[in-house]
Amino acid sequence: MKYLGLAYFSPEKFAAMSPNEVEALESQCPALDEKMLATGKVRVSASLGDISNWRTLRPRGGKTHVTDGPYAEAKEVVGGLFIIEADSPEEALRIASMHPAAILGEEGGWAVELIPMDFYLAP
Repeated sequence: MKYLGLAYFSPEKFAAMSPNEVEALESQCPALDEKMLATGKVRVSASLGDISNWRTLRPRGGKTHVTDGPYAEAKEVVGGLFIIEADSPEEALRIASMHPAAILGEEGGWAVELIPMDFYLAP
């Protein structure tokens, strides 16, 4: 089964951190990412771009309207995603727990949400 992992952060908490604190935190991520990828079960892993460049498209009155920023206003924003192909929910949790947002970044409001998914590939 495939699982979608969403890595969240708090823009407000990150903004309160010094550049050195952010750099020290983020410098720990590559080794953790490599450990997770080394399981051979991660199919996709990506960090998402700066939220100031996000756009949201909504249907309104038969037209598509584009606005700046994330779709929902929330304290936490998705900053990354990954897809795991695991043999059991326990295996998916074990692998997701290796993600940097599940281990580090309490001061930046990091968290991971793991969601079972139906997966279809376009022909």
